[in-house]
Amino acid sequence: MTPLDLAGYLIAGLMTAVALWRMPAALRGDEEDRRRRALWGCYAGFAAALWTKTRFVRVGLNDSSVTDLSVLIKHYTATVAILAILSYIVAIYGQYADAGAVPRHVRFARLIQHVAAKASVATLVLLTVLFFTVVDRSVPSDRFVADHAGQWGATLYMSVFYLYLGTASAVCAYQWALATASARLRRLRVGLGMMTFAMFIGVGYTVSRTLFLWVSVIDRPSEAFALDFDEITEAAQVVLFAFFAVGASVPALSNVRRRAKLWRAQVRLHALWYELMAAFPDQPFDPPASLVRELTRFGTPADLRIDRWAADIADAVEKLRHYAPETLLAAAGAAARAGTTDRERTGPLTDAYWIKAALAAHGDGVAPGNAAAVGTQHAADQDDEVAWLVRVAAAYRTVTAEQARQVLESSAALKEQTA
Repeated sequence: MTPLDLAGYLIAGLMTAVALWRMPAALRGDEEDRRRRALWGCYAGFAAALWTKTRFVRVGLNDSSVTDLSVLIKHYTATVAILAILSYIVAIYGQYADAGAVPRHVRFARLIQHVAAKASVATLVLLTVLFFTVVDRSVPSDRFVADHAGQWGATLYMSVFYLYLGTASAVCAYQWALATASARLRRLRVGLGMMTFAMFIGVGYTVSRTLFLWVSVIDRPSEAFALDFDEITEAAQVVLFAFFAVGASVPALSNVRRRAKLWRAQVRLHALWYELMAAFPDQPFDPPASLVRELTRFGTPADLRIDRWAADIADAVEKLRHYAPETLLAAAGAAARAGTTDRERTGPLTDAYWIKAALAAHGDGVAPGNAAAVGTQHAADQDDEVAWLVRVAAAYRTVTAEQARQVLESSAALKEQTA
């Protein structure tokens, strides 16, 4: 395996990772997420195209019943990816709500909107016709451009694709260069700058390859020169996609820390939430499921799911108040103080004992009565409430069923003492 082949696998893996990372946002349905869906379509399309360029996939497809099939699939998926990124550009830069003269970049984006889909369809049709009619596919190729240098059919075929790819690269470079100049956030400016640089490489890639192919028709190069040129330009394309993948990810990295925090909160809250929802199955929007299933519900944003779980827990605790003994809070507090000397842990542990014991009472079939007292926390906002529940859930995992029974018995004893 050559270094270029290894780089091909790495860049295909990188683009696939970006596509998988951004996939959850693409599965939602509002206006902003439609833009993300278009951007994700670009990632997914280019990931598929890059995998067809890897040696194992390339050789396998080219040696199939349809000779050089990897080339056609690569150009199909790349064309779809380009259409997706043009749709994203139109959605982002084609909007202008202010009155007065419409800026030039907005007019340009709207022009692209009118021609992008038609140009993509025309490109796909032309590529298909040319591939099966004028391209010499008598022998499977490994490096399509190098192997077909000097052949007018392959040159015409590749020129159609490079015209489409080069034009789209120039459009993206223009829009992202303007956006880079006006970006205020540093991470956004860095990301857009990297993507702009990638598109300039794309323009140079398409122009150089087109010129090489047409010059080769007039003066056919040696096999060694053709292969060297192909490898150099392929290496440039690897750099292109590396800058594009990283640049497209940089602006979103600010959300990584928050998403990781939300993910950890879901993992820590799940056991507590699940047991409460199992006791009151009619309360949640969907039946409670395993942690893995809950974490893979991509249709619901993580922050919304956490908010729902917090509300579900609060509602379930309110219902449990009618099954808990009046003295349960005092018994739970005493058990918590006996179980730890850490004052920071006493509050969460008290709530954990109370919930576990109240669930035990509910499970015993105790008739509902007046609402018992429960610990109250004055959270400043939703984040504070979730942070408190995470601490309660951590303490809850340490409370055994036997300990919950002991708290219930202590509660009954307290009730007798105060009677």
